[in-house]
Amino acid sequence: MGKRRRVAERRRTRPAVLAGGAIAVVAVGAGVGGYALFGGGAAAEDRTQAAAEQKPKVKTGPLSAKEVATASRTFLTAWQKGKVTEAAAATDDAEAARKLLTGYTKDARIKDVTLTPGTPKGAGVPFSVKGTVTHGKISKPLAYDSALTVVRRESDGEPVVAWKPSVVHPDLKDGDTLVTGEAGTPPVKALDRDGGELTTDKYASLGSILDSLREKYGKKAGGKAGIELRVDRAKGSKSADKTLLELSKGTPGTVKTTLDPELQAAAEAQVARKPRSSVVVLRASTGEILAAANASKGFNTAFQGSLAPGSTMKVVTSSLLIEKGLASANKPHPCPKYFTHGGWKFQNDDKFQIKGGTFKASFARSCNTAFISQAPELDDDSLTKQAQEVFGLGLNNWSVGVSTFDGSVPVQSKAQMAAELIGQGGVRMNPLNMASVSATVKSGVFHQPYLVSPEVDGRQLAKAARTMSADTLSQLRELMSYTAAYGTAAEAMAGVGGDVGAKTGSAEVDNQKKPNGWFTAYRGDLAAAGVVQAAGHGGETAGPIVAALLKLGG
Repeated sequence: MGKRRRVAERRRTRPAVLAGGAIAVVAVGAGVGGYALFGGGAAAEDRTQAAAEQKPKVKTGPLSAKEVATASRTFLTAWQKGKVTEAAAATDDAEAARKLLTGYTKDARIKDVTLTPGTPKGAGVPFSVKGTVTHGKISKPLAYDSALTVVRRESDGEPVVAWKPSVVHPDLKDGDTLVTGEAGTPPVKALDRDGGELTTDKYASLGSILDSLREKYGKKAGGKAGIELRVDRAKGSKSADKTLLELSKGTPGTVKTTLDPELQAAAEAQVARKPRSSVVVLRASTGEILAAANASKGFNTAFQGSLAPGSTMKVVTSSLLIEKGLASANKPHPCPKYFTHGGWKFQNDDKFQIKGGTFKASFARSCNTAFISQAPELDDDSLTKQAQEVFGLGLNNWSVGVSTFDGSVPVQSKAQMAAELIGQGGVRMNPLNMASVSATVKSGVFHQPYLVSPEVDGRQLAKAARTMSADTLSQLRELMSYTAAYGTAAEAMAGVGGDVGAKTGSAEVDNQKKPNGWFTAYRGDLAAAGVVQAAGHGGETAGPIVAALLKLGG
């Protein structure tokens, strides 16, 4: 009985236990599953630790000298041996490296390469390159210096070479290629206005201009192409293709320019004293470019720069205000400490103000608020039209003979429109553009600047839609003359005699401690403009460069 009772009792309770057990299993199963999913329990902790141990660690921290030496040696050794895939794998962009290194042998035809590393400087490693360029039966030695930088690869932190085209050759940029073959265009022999040859040995900063002359006139000037190693620029690049090595000389054609040898030599000497400086000198009555020089050799800022011109733009703005009856040279004009327009509060340098002064006084001292205060009376496109119609700027139609940027004065509104009145906002110019502005004031009409006479190739020069009235022109000359004698340009223009006029400018640039200094002026039939980037006020930086050339030219 007892035994049967116990069995019976178990049978009676089993359904409840099973039912409860079934519920409990589901609940516990869900609980265990959830707990394991979030890493709970000793077993889960063991699995997580094991997974962590299996995951490769990414190396971090500064590169050691040994890592830099090893990574650079791996890359240079593979490149020297012609193992392109292996060399490319030693960089942080194997695909791009493989493409350019393959072209180095196949398209540039460079062989027998010897790469010699120099002394590392931190993560940077300079190295020298020697090789032979061969085309058909012609061979010539090639030698140049380059450099690489070692970085940690993002995926694993291993040291590799940071890939960029300049590693292969310092003149290469993204999208450029090295090619050896018949020159794309025949060489040209560029002459100054007196018939002397223009070379970079004589005039160090003319390299980009000579390249551009060749690109435009090589085929037109009657020359015959030679064989060369050159940089073929990427599509859309503003830079001309560059010859690195001539294997056989072509027969050059001849192109005569308007450059004056004495002024060009003086311009070269002036910019050599001021880093990041550029200058242009024009003949005001014709637009002939007499000199153009840049301290930086790689880019022709004088012709192709795109920089805010600061207060030199007030020459254009003044012509607009006078024409619209919003200003007159000798009449009272407001110059408060501040003026707010479009939500921006504008001020003058050092927050000065001129009480009871004339517009001429405001122009000479470069009072910003004297111009900003007239913004409410102007349409959004007023300055744009004035620049285009009277000064020939911003239409992208100049035919100088080489590549140029022709200025830009976009239509803007509110605060940005007001900023454009003082050469900030969206306004962009270069020394060629601003020299042309002074030339227009001096001659009374816009003459498009040119480096090669239009008679050489029959091209049409740009023309302005209209000229200023005689009264506007007279007042504008008075403003610039007064500024040269008594205003912000007086110190630089001291000793520059004759019929002169000038305007200074300082253009603020984001993340730049000092402004770009601008200066534009004329003397007699010469007009000139210059810029010194990140150097300070124009009267103290660009002013002496421009004044020295005007003295010489006069």
